[in-house]
Amino acid sequence: MTITSPLAVVQAQLDAYNNKDLDALMRTYAPHAQQFALHGALLAEGHAQIRPRYEQRFLEPDLHAQLLSRTVLGNFVTDLEIVTRNFPEGLGVVEMLCVYEVVDGRIVRASFASGATRLYAASAG
Repeated sequence: MTITSPLAVVQAQLDAYNNKDLDALMRTYAPHAQQFALHGALLAEGHAQIRPRYEQRFLEPDLHAQLLSRTVLGNFVTDLEIVTRNFPEGLGVVEMLCVYEVVDGRIVRASFASGATRLYAASAG
């Protein structure tokens, strides 16, 4: 069965991200997909540029995106997430606004906006 609804595609992308399943994640993106900073620069274009971005991110042992809210409008899906990351400064979280455009069952454009990074306090030893 092929996933075609924008909601199902974006949920499959989030599940693959949280499972660090690079192949499953790449199947949610069209071969010519583009990723942008929201209202800004092109971050990556096509699988050859998108795949290494996630390969690097998936090296973080604590990586996890928690969905706070989701809005679907036609073929656009907007997610608000809290993402746990292993930053160079330490473990923390960042709010992310992710806007996906889905065409023919795959993400063709994704735009991301990051909120402030909040680091967890280091535990006393």
